[in-house]
Amino acid sequence: MKRFLPFECLLIAMFGLASACPGAAQPDDSKWESLFNGKDLAGWAPVNEVEFVVTNANLRLVKGMGWLRTAKQYKDFILEVEWRALVPEYDSGIFLRAGLEGKPWPNEGYQVNLLRSGLGGLVKGYKTVVPAETPPVPLNKWVKFRIEVRGKKVTLDVDGERAWEYNELEVRPGYIGIQAENRSFDFRNLRLLPLSGKPE
Repeated sequence: MKRFLPFECLLIAMFGLASACPGAAQPDDSKWESLFNGKDLAGWAPVNEVEFVVTNANLRLVKGMGWLRTAKQYKDFILEVEWRALVPEYDSGIFLRAGLEGKPWPNEGYQVNLLRSGLGGLVKGYKTVVPAETPPVPLNKWVKFRIEVRGKKVTLDVDGERAWEYNELEVRPGYIGIQAENRSFDFRNLRLLPLSGKPE
């Protein structure tokens, strides 16, 4: 019978534990908050002249110049959202840590751009701080964004691939929102994981 040396035993134990817990590094699904119930706009508030409706269990941006915001403010979180553009030359955005002042959109806060020619770029107020690197996607194609906001750091993953990270956010709570720029979009599977701990 083969005898294992202590170092071999340690390796076996380590790999055995890793294989037994394949999801150990993943967030606990029970701690995620659904931001959209697929039935109505509960938990959301329109700001300025916008029209959002629910159709086929999707949150549809119909038209308007303004935004739809969450009822609550958030500071550190992971946000996942799937979206698809329904018209050519599409333009919208996902607001992060946004304030209420400003018309038609917030003067303060950040936006992950859904502009066709600037897809995935990060905008602070009206100024681009991270240029877009994601190529335009076809109409009616679902795309998944994963946005992690923690202290001064924000990262964007597009369909599971890291697009960029930025380390100079202003640390404060704010609203999450969807920008309306008279271009139609569908959104689905909006969920959020609040992150605890001190800002970085």
